[in-house]
Amino acid sequence: MTTSPKWRSVLTPAAMAAALAAAALASGGTVYADDHATPHPPYPSKPVHPAHAPQPAHPAKPEHPGKPMHPVKPEQPGKPMHPVKPEHPGKPAKPEYPAKPVKPEYPAKPVHPAKPVYPAKPVKPEYPAHPVKPEYPAKPVYPAKPVKPEYPAKPEYPAKPVKPEYPAKPVYPAKPVKPEYPAKPAYPEKPAYPAKPAKPEYPAKPAYPAKPAKPEYPAKPAYPAKPAKPEYPAKPAYPEKPAKPEYPAKPAYPAKPAKPEYPAKPAYPEKPAKPEYPAKPAYPAKPAKPEYPAKPAKPEYPAKPAHPEKPAYPAKPAKPEYPSKPAHPEKPAKPDYPSKPAHPAKPDYPSKPTHAKHQDKDQW
Repeated sequence: MTTSPKWRSVLTPAAMAAALAAAALASGGTVYADDHATPHPPYPSKPVHPAHAPQPAHPAKPEHPGKPMHPVKPEQPGKPMHPVKPEHPGKPAKPEYPAKPVKPEYPAKPVHPAKPVYPAKPVKPEYPAHPVKPEYPAKPVYPAKPVKPEYPAKPEYPAKPVKPEYPAKPVYPAKPVKPEYPAKPAYPEKPAYPAKPAKPEYPAKPAYPAKPAKPEYPAKPAYPAKPAKPEYPAKPAYPEKPAKPEYPAKPAYPAKPAKPEYPAKPAYPEKPAKPEYPAKPAYPAKPAKPEYPAKPAKPEYPAKPAHPEKPAYPAKPAKPEYPSKPAHPEKPAKPDYPSKPAHPAKPDYPSKPTHAKHQDKDQW
């Protein structure tokens, strides 16, 4: 180790920084030590297997001397209370709305003419009758199925081992009492809003003018008669199918032993009689519904006034002629592709003989 003053000045701040960092870590562990004062109780362990022998205990480790404690910090003074919020000044009076303009009068709607009656549609011709479906041949009768054999009795399963009883769980310690929080400060009183001004009255609406009568439309011409639909040609009759060949007779199965009779089941005990429910009371009759008064007749709409004629639009000026565009230059001719060699012709496939199973299908 050197004794020069230059090295001593460098090592002293480094040692102090290490000591302060160790003290800060030790104080952090002590600050949060009160939050974990009641640890969770240990869960009960499983019972020890009889084949396992108890292990020897490990030697205890020597206790750590510990780190130096950080000095306790002084308590900080509490924060000052917020000042009381001043009351809001009153809002100015709202000015009155200006008078609305008078609504223009709507023209009267015209009366629509009655719709014309359409001519009657022609009668659709009937479809021709379908051909009669041929009857299928009767299915052959199958032989009776043999009796199912008797299966041997199943062996009895061994009894299950008895489950061991677990030890009783320990009683959890009582939880600490929750501390009471300080009372919440009261909110300041809300200022009263000024009264709203009265709403102005709207002027009365004028009466609608009478509408003019709408002219009648000319009657539509009658539709011409449609030509009669031609009848469909009769379909050809289906050809008769060949008879289905009969199946060969199946061999008879050997006789199987008869099924043993089961023992009689015990009779079920008789059920008690069901109690009778009391009769429901009769509901009172509903009063008659009053008749509604007759509605007044609908008033007729006034006639609609004629629309004013639109003014004629002024004539558009003549469009000037555009100058002629120059002609495009001629493109060079595209050269022809080289001719490809011709592929040789494929040989024809040899004809296959028709199978006896598909002879009926080839006829169709």
